[in-house]
Amino acid sequence: MKTLAGLFAGVESETPYGGRAVSWEPLGYAWLKLGARRRRERTDESGLRAVETVAAETRADPRLESGRMLRFGGADWRIATGETVGGRAILNLERMR
Repeated sequence: MKTLAGLFAGVESETPYGGRAVSWEPLGYAWLKLGARRRRERTDESGLRAVETVAAETRADPRLESGRMLRFGGADWRIATGETVGGRAILNLERMR
């Protein structure tokens, strides 16, 4: 079964108070064939966090870069890594919980 996902790029800007803000600019859509979801824990500066990961396959598209975001199923998934093999893009997606 394939899932339609919106593709977004993060655009950084400076706030009036000197901080940084990220807004998400829509780039288009991609049909994804999703693998099984996995859950693991990761420790970072803010402590222990749950990370959900999933592998996805789609047509190769130069817009599918690491760091961009795919939105589907009511959740935002970051493209962690990706590679193109024979006209297909194999993406590793993750989201923090």
